[in-house]
Amino acid sequence: MKVVLFCGGLGMRMRDGVSTAPKPMAMVGERPLLWHVMRYYAHFGHTDFVLCLGYGASAVKDFFLHYDETRSNDFVIENGTHDVKLFSTDISDWRITLVDTGLHSQIGERLRRVRRFVDGETMFMANYADVLTNAPLPEMITRFEASNALACLLAVPPQSSHHVVDIGEDGLITQVTPMRDLRQWENGGYFLLRPAIFDHLSEGEDLVEDVLMRRLVPQSQVLAYPYKGYWSPADTVKERAQLEEMYQRGTCPWMIWDRERSGMGTSADSTVHAEIQLGPSRLSRDLRAEQMKKYSTARIRLMTGMFTFMCMLTALTSLR
Repeated sequence: MKVVLFCGGLGMRMRDGVSTAPKPMAMVGERPLLWHVMRYYAHFGHTDFVLCLGYGASAVKDFFLHYDETRSNDFVIENGTHDVKLFSTDISDWRITLVDTGLHSQIGERLRRVRRFVDGETMFMANYADVLTNAPLPEMITRFEASNALACLLAVPPQSSHHVVDIGEDGLITQVTPMRDLRQWENGGYFLLRPAIFDHLSEGEDLVEDVLMRRLVPQSQVLAYPYKGYWSPADTVKERAQLEEMYQRGTCPWMIWDRERSGMGTSADSTVHAEIQLGPSRLSRDLRAEQMKKYSTARIRLMTGMFTFMCMLTALTSLR
């Protein structure tokens, strides 16, 4: 099945004042976000990609034109540096179509401009190219195939760490609820679409607000796949830094193609599996708490040692 990836947005919330690359090209470990999303689809056998380019298109093109397999695969060097033999490859069986879809185009317009590449398909997938998950894609596809809907999206709990407060008429708080525990769901950015979607998409429109929300939802034509497992956005520099932190720790639940990093290869390790269900914000808080605990323990030991030393020094002085 073909996969359409939207990689032409400015991503202003990701601006760090240095990089000029589009948001999906922000690095997580040795590879950009876009690569991680593509590896997710490739893991399930979907390797025919259509990239909707816009801002920073040259960064995406250069990445694939000069792709270095040795960065993420083991290899042998023979005859000096002349012969490199890879034990495995990432993208050798991928088909990647790169299309300029405009500098300031809405998501729906970007999709409309690549219609010719997916028109003959029974269905196809689409993605914002900057959100990571370990959701069971085959199950999501099966549910969509069994429905009459024109679109399906991954629905995830609200990711905010804030709390909702209920206030009584007397001004007293009656209930405090974490955002994640609300009954509402967020659009997770993973879509399944049928080509008939283009019959409802006009020039310059947005996919979600114009097509799904205003036209297809009232017609009961949009299916949701609710998922409470791992899902993480990368909308801000902070969120990207949290993903990098997880990568450096070796706890990457979205990397389902890597059994060790995803935790899938160590089923007996309950800690890793518990972390897979947590978002990066929670993981980051837990890591800081662990570090503070270690720091406090070390400080107590140091203070105790200094006190013992002072007592011994005082005793020796009194003997003199």
